[in-house]
Amino acid sequence: MNIASKSIRRLTQFHTNPQNPKPSITFFSFSFSFSFSFSFSSSSYRKRLNKRTQAALKPTLNQTHFHQAISHLPPRFKPEDLHDTITHQQDPLVCLHLFNWASEQPRFTHNVCTFHITIKKLGAAKMYDEMDRIVTEVLKIPAFGSEVLYNSIIYYFTEARKLSKAVSVYKHMRSVNNLDCRPSIRTYNLLFAAFLSRRSNSYTNHMYMGTMRMLFKQMVDDGVNPDIFALNSMIKGYVLSLHLKDALRVYHQMGVVYDCRPNSFTFDYLIHGLCAQGRTCNARKICDEMKEKGFVPSSKSYNSLVCSFALEGDVDQAVRYLWEMVGNERSGDYITCWTVVDECCKRNRCGDAVSLIKELEEKRLVDRRTYKKLQHEVRVKYGDLFDGNGMKNGSTNQIG
Repeated sequence: MNIASKSIRRLTQFHTNPQNPKPSITFFSFSFSFSFSFSFSSSSYRKRLNKRTQAALKPTLNQTHFHQAISHLPPRFKPEDLHDTITHQQDPLVCLHLFNWASEQPRFTHNVCTFHITIKKLGAAKMYDEMDRIVTEVLKIPAFGSEVLYNSIIYYFTEARKLSKAVSVYKHMRSVNNLDCRPSIRTYNLLFAAFLSRRSNSYTNHMYMGTMRMLFKQMVDDGVNPDIFALNSMIKGYVLSLHLKDALRVYHQMGVVYDCRPNSFTFDYLIHGLCAQGRTCNARKICDEMKEKGFVPSSKSYNSLVCSFALEGDVDQAVRYLWEMVGNERSGDYITCWTVVDECCKRNRCGDAVSLIKELEEKRLVDRRTYKKLQHEVRVKYGDLFDGNGMKNGSTNQIG
């Protein structure tokens, strides 16, 4: 008897003898094989269905608008005529087909303005794949383009989170033999903003910071003077990647090496970064310098200072900065309020903590929900310190 006959016989025995407590391995293998095939088929069907859905949702060309746009062009139209026609078109797909149709016309050659307006239309509509194909055509033309054109390309690539393509365009700008295409401070600021956006992981920031440092060095070597945005971007990048010494170095070079004075963002980045590393004394010095220059710390800076002082045990200083924050019309968050209250209770100052909670509620600095939440947290961790008036008698030294 061959193997196939034995397998069929065992499978038949399993079906004819339902009392058998041990199902055969062959039946299990058959069931598994059938279910796997069914799952694989379902997955393939879903993929095909998704492709069909995407194809159905893909926008179609409005032939009427397309032919109307062509009719508005003169018989021997120039690039400027095509630029004006594309500019007045609202449908980006019509703009793309106009561009492609013009490419096929005899005695017509695209120039910078036609490439630029088409790329802007496609980028604004988030048609990045179509835009990428036109950008490829631009990069193939030797010594072609302008700084404004390439800056627009970099901007839309960064909006699409295609940072490698944006950097490739930047490298092309530096290599092309055309002074009109050289990177400007606008180019570098676009790249700095892209590398700093939507990132909260310090390791990721550390990896990107190497690229930012290289860009900054190339900018200075090429004779492009950094502005306040570029310097603040470097400071913010160093703070996010936990390189506070480098951030402070750039800060001290402002107004000395670079012809830019610090602004409120400069101080806010440094205060938050120093507090995050527990360097509260340095943060307070930066805050004092900030106020001497007429700037008011942001809510983030004040919250960082209050939490940092409270966690170091200087509760009085934390409360002082808390009320200063309120006086400067900056808002405190729940974590800041709870940190101060918690540290007061830990240091046998429960009465001060309860009084602070009550005062925050009376001055409407926290809403009723936050007030109840603070009370609840204190009761859970330190016992019931509140009565109907907000505080029990003798609650100041309840914690031993």
